[in-house]
Amino acid sequence: MCVELLTYADLGARLNVSREAARALARRRRLPRSRSADGKAVVSVDLAALRYTPRPRRARRADPIAASLARIEAVKTEVFKAEIARLEDVAAAYKAVFERERERADRLAVELTQAAAETTAANAWAARLEDEVAALRSDRRPVGTIAGYAARRLGHLAASIVQADRAARAR
Repeated sequence: MCVELLTYADLGARLNVSREAARALARRRRLPRSRSADGKAVVSVDLAALRYTPRPRRARRADPIAASLARIEAVKTEVFKAEIARLEDVAAAYKAVFERERERADRLAVELTQAAAETTAANAWAARLEDEVAALRSDRRPVGTIAGYAARRLGHLAASIVQADRAARAR
């Protein structure tokens, strides 16, 4: 039975535990303690009679706050994923509507261009016909008779009207 005077750090090193665990063991076993010359606490211990085997270290319990935060993050992630999926569906629906309206606007633009071209052609024919009517009304007398001239001009006018009508039906 060999009694040794050991500091808490030395006792911890002999027992393969920390300094704090050695101090707690000395208190629990009510081992005699004293102060050394340098002011450190020393413990009188018989290592053969101590019969101490350290318990295996238990895994630390998870921090409940960290676990709660992890659960909240998981829920938030799922909620965000669901919201993103919903917004993508809404965006796809709006995109489909946009594409439909764009095609409709393109068709209307083509129709408007065609109508503008037809209007320009009709205005040109109307101006030509007005010129012919004005020429008939001005009573210009060519070398021939008035009746011959009027008949020719009336024939040209009728031909222009028929041609304009055919052109309008073709479009």
